[in-house]
Amino acid sequence: MNLRGVGVSPGVGHGPSYVLSASVPEPPEGATYTGEAEPEKERAIAALTQVAGELEARGNQAGGEAAEILKAQALMADDPGLVVRVRTLIDRGLAAPRAVFDAFTRYQDMLAASGGYLGERAADVADIRDRVVAQLYGHAMPGLPAAPAEPYVLVARDLAPADTALLSREHVAAFVTEEGGPTSHTAIIARAMGVPAVVACAGATGIPAGVRVMVDGTTGDVRVEPAESDVADATAAATALRAALSSWQGPGRTADGHQVPLLANVGGPGELRDAAGAGAEGIGLYRTEFLFLGRSEPPSEEEQRQAYEEALAAFPDGKVVVRTLDVGADKPLAFVPAPAAEPNPALGERGLRRFRRFPGVMETQLGALAAVGSERLRVMAPMVATAAEAAWFAQMCRAKGLTDVGVMIEIPAAALRAGDVLAAVDFVSIGTNDLSQYAFAADRRLGAMSALHDPWQPALLDLVALAAGAAGEAGKPCGICGEAAADPALACVLVGLGAGTLSMAPSALAAVRAGLGAHTLEQCRRAAGVAREQETAADARAAARVHLPELGRLGL
Repeated sequence: MNLRGVGVSPGVGHGPSYVLSASVPEPPEGATYTGEAEPEKERAIAALTQVAGELEARGNQAGGEAAEILKAQALMADDPGLVVRVRTLIDRGLAAPRAVFDAFTRYQDMLAASGGYLGERAADVADIRDRVVAQLYGHAMPGLPAAPAEPYVLVARDLAPADTALLSREHVAAFVTEEGGPTSHTAIIARAMGVPAVVACAGATGIPAGVRVMVDGTTGDVRVEPAESDVADATAAATALRAALSSWQGPGRTADGHQVPLLANVGGPGELRDAAGAGAEGIGLYRTEFLFLGRSEPPSEEEQRQAYEEALAAFPDGKVVVRTLDVGADKPLAFVPAPAAEPNPALGERGLRRFRRFPGVMETQLGALAAVGSERLRVMAPMVATAAEAAWFAQMCRAKGLTDVGVMIEIPAAALRAGDVLAAVDFVSIGTNDLSQYAFAADRRLGAMSALHDPWQPALLDLVALAAGAAGEAGKPCGICGEAAADPALACVLVGLGAGTLSMAPSALAAVRAGLGAHTLEQCRRAAGVAREQETAADARAAARVHLPELGRLGL
């Protein structure tokens, strides 16, 4: 039995399947309670508080990207609007479990209909709902093996962050899910762990529990009960690849010596050591949300300054690019009031749009960054759409004494007018995940939309070329900090399009360093040119690889 999905975290993993299926029962429709309403409300609120605390504790223990995700989930569990809805339903006679179920299901449906970032969070709301219902019934949530005899392949319809946050490569050989896309939480956490993963794999939950499964996170192939010889061949190939990659050391560069600094995307202090250990030459995207999520008051300037200095200390010879607070949509903050109801929050007040409405929070963060006083520090804003927005952000930064200011290109309008945007700032960084979502009007999380999120889409390459070309004409740096940079072949193409730096999950650095080092800049440019001439992502990939022959010999 062979299945096929979308490979989102490279490598090959194999082991017995562990199929995770939700078993929290739906409370009976119309279920009521006996006694007074207030004790029933208190019981519901206590369960919500308990679940929120557990999620935040898991996030603190996990650190990094997982901490950011879980703290956002914890805030959902404490959402005032949901609490009011639960209390209202109990006042109408519904028992606490049914009131929670109805309130969260309604919220889940609303998010799913919104699409974009909020649509991606629908599964998270369902997970919170089930955890609270289980708490009210005294049931245990479906769990994962604490100490398996061997690493297993985790199979699920979708994976909640709370299920995966504390997993390690020691326990998990690979992930396979029926839902999700290249930028889903499963994909993000799998790449951070360095675990092969395949998403959007139809029929995955039909894999029998305990059977041997082999997962190729590069091709998207999932083999059920593979032949022992196939497993042996895959294992030998993986071992050979690791040995081959280990021989590529030093700064990122092409075969003819063109320098391409290879940087790391980092979600918090817990990931700094891994990034440095993987050979990152600096940080291309330092997400600062970990400082703000899951708290009732914003962090002080001093607390922030220490965090930024810690990142610089981890890379004493490299630059650190800090992204200012990116909130809104799936990242609510307790101390920043939510805007009026938005039909589609992913297209509403998020990123810089939200940041500038709360000058106190903004000035404290910019003040903390300025207080670091390092020439190696670069600061950039997310979700910039126009040259005017870029100019406003640059003015605010320079007023604080910050001298290396940039913006992210993740909205097509900014890519199309990148020359105007660059006139106001010192550099740009392309976020291919969101740029793809907005360019193709396709929800990043939906498995059905995964083909449109293939970063080899020629239209996406065109947008990258526009931004990188404008940066070249302006004589200013243009980097890539989206997950597209983690593909060794696509990394060569991005350099061929004009990207000066590449930033990615630390686990991808070795393969990208080898892929770049095996080809000249001219080969990268030819590969980029033929990729843009194609009509489909598959054709673009195939055409580019013809001009990157060493990838096959390296096993990439």
